[in-house]
Amino acid sequence: MDWENVAAEDVIEALREVEWSTPPRSFGEFFSRFAFPRSFSKWKSRLKCNLYYYRTNYFILVIFVLGLALITRPLAILGAAFTALSLAFLNDSFAASFNEKFIRTIRLFSPHLAAKMRPPHMPVIRGRSAARKTVYVCGKPRWVFVVTFLTASLVMWFSSCGLLWVLYAFLTSLAVIIVHASVRTPNLKARLNTFREEFRAVWRNYSEL
Repeated sequence: MDWENVAAEDVIEALREVEWSTPPRSFGEFFSRFAFPRSFSKWKSRLKCNLYYYRTNYFILVIFVLGLALITRPLAILGAAFTALSLAFLNDSFAASFNEKFIRTIRLFSPHLAAKMRPPHMPVIRGRSAARKTVYVCGKPRWVFVVTFLTASLVMWFSSCGLLWVLYAFLTSLAVIIVHASVRTPNLKARLNTFREEFRAVWRNYSEL
């Protein structure tokens, strides 16, 4: 795959729709080979490739850095967890999986309540949903849960007086991610894995026709 022709918006869209349930890459692979890019175009291509391929590792890295920074502030740690959950809801696969598992659990205690949490019926045109991009969680649009958890996390951060410290830790984790993604050389396994996920995405779209 030629990552030079992939726009940043396409990478963000791919990260929103791709499966995040895959386990992180091994520690040895994550810290195996490093080299500075030879040009600005090579740097952009490598950055986009590594952000996509090591996405789970980077997400865990952000949580780890925030956990270390907030280890003396339990309320701020809970706020960071809410922020991570709200960001995870932005991914289609996570939101759909959470919705199904939560409704399945509620059905064990109250089938009537579980039925109300089902998403509304979507009209189908030519085999595809008319609102394909709309994702529901517990019968509500996804953005309701994202805004709710983000608001709760901000309140907890202000209450614990750790908002600036959280911002500093978050920016530090982003800087570490950018440095790693810039100097980590894409290996053959990353390229093959990208092709495999592309094939799965194309096949999934074809099956929806």
